[in-house]
Amino acid sequence: MTQRPLWNELWFRFLRFGARITGVLGFSIRHTGVLNVPREGGVLIVSNHQSHFDPPLIGMGPNRRMNYVARQTLFGFGPFRWLINSLDAIPIDREGLGLGGIKESIRRLRRGEMVVVFPEGTRTPDGEVHTFRPGFTALAVRGRAAILPVAIEGAYAVWPRRQRLPRLGHIHVHYGPPILPDQVAKLDERELLEEVERRVRACHALLRRRRVFSGKRGAGGLSQLSGDGAPGILPGSPAARGKPHA
Repeated sequence: MTQRPLWNELWFRFLRFGARITGVLGFSIRHTGVLNVPREGGVLIVSNHQSHFDPPLIGMGPNRRMNYVARQTLFGFGPFRWLINSLDAIPIDREGLGLGGIKESIRRLRRGEMVVVFPEGTRTPDGEVHTFRPGFTALAVRGRAAILPVAIEGAYAVWPRRQRLPRLGHIHVHYGPPILPDQVAKLDERELLEEVERRVRACHALLRRRRVFSGKRGAGGLSQLSGDGAPGILPGSPAARGKPHA
């Protein structure tokens, strides 16, 4: 794990504390499944993408520090560039991570850090989880990291992509059980992508069934969940069959 300067650690904790207070007061934010977050080791966090709020929403739940990717264009505005640099943002190009972003993400995973990615590639236009783009699984494989599926619900209603400013509302975040590195190694790229997307959708369906959201939008397409209410290895999935890596 990287040792950061004391001022940087204090600055990060101050921002996280402020985000938690704002989130609870303004958006009734609730985080569940936090105990599923590994306490140590590299972790690739994979989530659906509903709003500009998503990176801090995911980061304010666990106590571990996270690394975020940010579009290269965001580094053009001086004060904001300083802010995201102070949070160790990883710059990406418009089409994806780019070679530099991939290498830096892998380095941080190998150092035992956590990296957040949104494989849909952009914010949802309708609140639904859309098809994941391939490529992100290579970060976990080459970084020898676990994959943590996460889902967000309510952020789209609070701040849809065509709305200039957010409104008040309810936002929930759920962290599913991780896919450990040895499990990651047993699946090829296509199987791993399908399994991760399946788990994120299961987490999202779990949130949709909560009373605060069930009356606003149908849960639709509920994935099978493990008996404890959290998405595990889903029946019929490549991981459930234990198919080895080709």
